[in-house]
Amino acid sequence: MKVVTFGEIMLRLKTPENLRIMQSDGFEASYGGAEANVAVSLAMYEDKCAFVSKVPNNPVGMSALSEVRHYGVNTEYMLRGGDRLGIYFFEKGSDIRSTNVVYDRAFSAFSLSQPSEYHWENILEPGDVFYFSGVTPAVSKYVEDTLRSALKYCKENDIQVICDLNYRGKMWSKEQAQVVMRDLMQYVDVCIANDEDFEATLGIHAFDGNLSTGIDQIDTYKEGMLEITRQFPNVKSVTSVLRNMHTVEEGDWMGIYYVDGKFYQSPIHRVHSLEAVGAGDAYGAAFVHGLINGFDPQKTVDFAISASVLKLMIQHDFNVVTEEDVFKIMNSKNTNLSR
Repeated sequence: MKVVTFGEIMLRLKTPENLRIMQSDGFEASYGGAEANVAVSLAMYEDKCAFVSKVPNNPVGMSALSEVRHYGVNTEYMLRGGDRLGIYFFEKGSDIRSTNVVYDRAFSAFSLSQPSEYHWENILEPGDVFYFSGVTPAVSKYVEDTLRSALKYCKENDIQVICDLNYRGKMWSKEQAQVVMRDLMQYVDVCIANDEDFEATLGIHAFDGNLSTGIDQIDTYKEGMLEITRQFPNVKSVTSVLRNMHTVEEGDWMGIYYVDGKFYQSPIHRVHSLEAVGAGDAYGAAFVHGLINGFDPQKTVDFAISASVLKLMIQHDFNVVTEEDVFKIMNSKNTNLSR
């Protein structure tokens, strides 16, 4: 059994020292992208995983491929071709100034890849887990069609599907997202929904948009999670990250998990964030790790939120931590934890 993630890996260009993009005359280069981030985390936990995407057959594309392979991710199903790798520019916020991302991913090799290029019968097999996020169908209509073909194959072959709704307003509108994601939800077994994801992608209210009081809205989150299972009865469980963000760097984080008619919630972690990019992907990967390794529900959500807050202390997209590293945070009795 392996976890297969499908999405785009990009070149990440970050401004130094909290500079704004317009101020910077140089950028720090690394690689990242939601499903690539998840695959690296799973490999770090020593789970069997494969990342499926397309990168250009040039030094930039090969460097991206080498980066995920370096951490133990299976890249044998990666496609090579096209002209360019997608890029995102990243400027880290501070205090009341929010973090900002600018995408430059139009006409990337992945966005132009065709459904006929992906042979899911050679990639997926019974017992596997397929993971995607809402970022992926937003990339292009070609990618949306490819994803739908993968999901149909999963349904026909009893392959579990896990979806992180992961709405990105810079990539598509809420109206577009809801048309696509509500249709794709018929193939989903496990759903990850955070903050605005509920309403933006599914039209289900759970969060009022105020990140300073996310944890305080836990009851409406729970109702939103229940509503997902009511509207999409094939979804057997839902999990979410809740946050009370005081500034860009300071906040309280917790996870909740609904499965088998019962809610489980983690302790609240009070943290100072070094870099928030990838924390949601870190949560999703750790959650999947718990599922495929037979963790009980409480242990699963505790492990997932511990991995997520640990990512806040790690630069670049990938959460380069081991299972042991996460358990140290999870089992800590430090004063930043509360029930």
